[in-house]
Amino acid sequence: MRSFDAEVVDTDRLYGSTHILWFRPRPLMDRARPGQFAMAYCGEGADPLLGRAMSVHRLREGRDGREFSFLFDVTGRGTEWLSRRRAGDSVRLVGPLGRGFEPRARVQRMLLVGGGIGVAPLVWLADELAAEGREVTLVLGGRGEPQIFPPHLLPPAVEVVVTTEDGSLGERGRVTAPFERLLPWCDQAFACGPDPMFEALYRVARDSGLRKPVQGLLEARMACGVGICYSCAVFPRRGGVKLVCTDGPMFDLRDLY
Repeated sequence: MRSFDAEVVDTDRLYGSTHILWFRPRPLMDRARPGQFAMAYCGEGADPLLGRAMSVHRLREGRDGREFSFLFDVTGRGTEWLSRRRAGDSVRLVGPLGRGFEPRARVQRMLLVGGGIGVAPLVWLADELAAEGREVTLVLGGRGEPQIFPPHLLPPAVEVVVTTEDGSLGERGRVTAPFERLLPWCDQAFACGPDPMFEALYRVARDSGLRKPVQGLLEARMACGVGICYSCAVFPRRGGVKLVCTDGPMFDLRDLY
């Protein structure tokens, strides 16, 4: 893990207020795994001072090797600056960081649940699992159609279930309903989204009595990304302190709630 400048090779507003940035291959990022992240420093100087945690979204083969990408919503000064990057621009990154997803070997049916921009790291996971020949179902949830990742951009082998709170696309409601319906089918589940979603998924899994493992990739504001500042601390029900940046961002939901 060290700081490096990453050159932008492609950028686009993919849907709604969600943008994608593709970067030229860097040897350090070849070590990344789905669920890991990088700290992106957004600005020409020291303003904004702090980096923004960005999950690695997807990989693709480029002219010089494997390009990597970030998928993000524009929510403030840092992400607005990122959204204005163009091919040839550079972004200072530190990564890869954190503990990513850990799919179990020799299990076949994988259930992925993404709430809003939480879909970002799940797409790469879905790509890899589908390439391994596993059965993958991805549940996408958002307030409305503008918050839903375009299903046609996913591998054809991935089954997609869409939920929107306003009913503008797919099922009306939240991701908990299809999660509860599909939990008996799956061997392992993975999720990324806001904290209330994790709590709801944990309750569904607990009450089902099925003891299916659910790995959640927590979203948290981070100042350093390397375990120094403690701004991303969480407090599991069994006591103690965990840091999203170094102990996570992947946690077994049973260890948190």
